Amino acid sequence: MTKQILIVGGGLAGTIIANGLCRQLRSELRCSEVSITMLGTTDKHMYQPGLLYVPFGRIREHELFRDQRSVLHSCVNFFVDPATQIDIENRRVHTQSGMTHSYDYLVIATGSRLRHDAIPGMTEGAHWFYDLEGARKMRDALDAFEGGKVVVNVNAPHKCPVAPLEITFMLREHFKAKGILDKCEITYTYPIGRLHALEPVAHWAKPAFDSQAIKYETFFNTKSVDPAARTITSEEEVTLDYDLLVTIPPHSGAQVIMDSGLGDGGWVPTQKDTLLCGETNNVFVCGDTTDIPISKAGSTAHFEADTIIDNLTSLILEGRMARKYDGKVFCFVETGLDSGTYVWFNYTTPPNPGPPSQMIHWFKLAYNRLYWLSARGLL
Repeated sequence: MTKQILIVGGGLAGTIIANGLCRQLRSELRCSEVSITMLGTTDKHMYQPGLLYVPFGRIREHELFRDQRSVLHSCVNFFVDPATQIDIENRRVHTQSGMTHSYDYLVIATGSRLRHDAIPGMTEGAHWFYDLEGARKMRDALDAFEGGKVVVNVNAPHKCPVAPLEITFMLREHFKAKGILDKCEITYTYPIGRLHALEPVAHWAKPAFDSQAIKYETFFNTKSVDPAARTITSEEEVTLDYDLLVTIPPHSGAQVIMDSGLGDGGWVPTQKDTLLCGETNNVFVCGDTTDIPISKAGSTAHFEADTIIDNLTSLILEGRMARKYDGKVFCFVETGLDSGTYVWFNYTTPPNPGPPSQMIHWFKLAYNRLYWLSARGLL
């Protein structure tokens, strides 16, 4: 009987897993011993980290997209048909079109979504770069901006944990290149008592901010934004004035996760070593969807995906798991428009950012071009 693998989610995590399984199980796929089906929400695949560069005109919009079908191995049965209910007990997934897909093995890779609507006034008063529409509006705002108070407001939870630092450094360089830095005051807010959730990164960021005269307000948990008064207020009753508000909106998991009762906030309870959902032995969770307390980042999804590929293959061929996920994360960090550093860490090794350099910035730009090889699981 054919073993049915169902992947819910067509982002980076789901795409790498689908392509990796096709390579490792090609004989079984050819003989119809295994089938792989993916349920996506769109026929386009977007390189999300590239959105960081859109407000600065450093990337063309068309470079961010490929047809999802072109990124997938030909053996993957791909449907643009969003899942509406995941029934783990009965091994079924129901979709928007009314179809029902059964499975032997399930991969949940439904990602995360922006919730700027969860904070009063944020949608109307703030700019962000986490989706294309927001990045376009922020680009227009930067083109028109001639100086004033800039607030970079960070909310939690959010994906791409170093992006708030990157956008802050890049904004300062942009204002300098535009010749208006002396007219700008940048203030960065963070919801806990330091500049980043990862303590070594926070310790690295503080002297960098101090040397560049970037102000900061910690323990700032956003309560509301007043677009008319151009103010942002925290639950701690601190109010900041702004002329330009750039926010990292709070995120939540996909609606289907909440509708299916799989996890609070849309995050699925996940075993940190095996990446199995709860106490199941046939449901894997990957990428932003997990509730593992590590960075929600593209590299996290990639390293998790590699583990799931090996374990799913081993389960099908040998009836056993192959290896454990060690919590590995690797992130490039832009420290301006022409310099960068990086952080890597895992469950046992903390991050240790090195000194910025132009070479590391070039490495990140190179990866922007190589992403599509990564999505295909070739890198």
